[in-house]
Amino acid sequence: MGPVLHSISTTAVVAEFILGNLNNGLIVLNNCIDWINKRELSPVDQILIILASSRVTLLWETIFIWVKTQSISFITREELKILVFCWILSNHFSLWLAIALSIFYLLRIANFWQIFLYLKWRPKQLIVGVLLGSLAFLLANLMQMSITLEERLNQYGGNTTVNFMGTEYTLFSELIIFKMIMFSVTPFSLALISLLLLVLSLWKHLQKMQLNSRGYGDPSTKAHRNAMKIIVSFLLAYTIYFLPLLITWVAKKNHSELVQIICMITGLTYPSIHSLILILENSKLKQTSLLVLRHLGYRLKGQNIPTI
Repeated sequence: MGPVLHSISTTAVVAEFILGNLNNGLIVLNNCIDWINKRELSPVDQILIILASSRVTLLWETIFIWVKTQSISFITREELKILVFCWILSNHFSLWLAIALSIFYLLRIANFWQIFLYLKWRPKQLIVGVLLGSLAFLLANLMQMSITLEERLNQYGGNTTVNFMGTEYTLFSELIIFKMIMFSVTPFSLALISLLLLVLSLWKHLQKMQLNSRGYGDPSTKAHRNAMKIIVSFLLAYTIYFLPLLITWVAKKNHSELVQIICMITGLTYPSIHSLILILENSKLKQTSLLVLRHLGYRLKGQNIPTI
């Protein structure tokens, strides 16, 4: 890779890493302050805190792997196992908590069919059930990955290290991508189903509002559209994150430096951009972010912050 392209890609990776940490850090800090002040948190805020925390972890693990690949050529077997298992854990909770958030928005906003009226009053129980059910996927993923890793490592004899650029690491990368395909189908389908049900709910709602002059401006319509934006942004961000990995696995090509950079940039886009959408679609978080930017602007200009 040329020096110019390498500089551009490095700048993009660092910018996404900083943006992701700022976005997710703001979500955690703002909700924790509210928790301290009000002594309670809404279910959405609880999900957001854990989701943002898992994404901060995912960002740091991703950037750590990238730094490792840039600075050294070999990694020990134990280090490889730790990296793989930590990445699976953070990716699992980042994915499933986003699904839990999508389901919660669906239950809170959609208002059709008798089953929704039943579940509408039990959102916590359903979300807890979904997250507990996801642990079965996590356990199966970790067990299969552990067994397969041991088998692959034993194929290379007594070597205590793995070459980042060699055949062994390429096989391990393809293995991880294959596991992602297997264990991402169910949560991705749940998010897609939530989106389709929200679209159906909005369509039925608009039918009832045809004679209402407020039309698209009524609160329920706005709530539907905001929830749909959040779910669509998640689906797009995860697709952008997932697609280069999938193409690489299907093509069965060696992981060149360019491919690694593309996967790294798209991998950091998912936990960074979706969290930004969550902030923009949450009035409390949006107000806090604007306040922080305003204070930062005054500081950069050397002006005193006006008091209200």
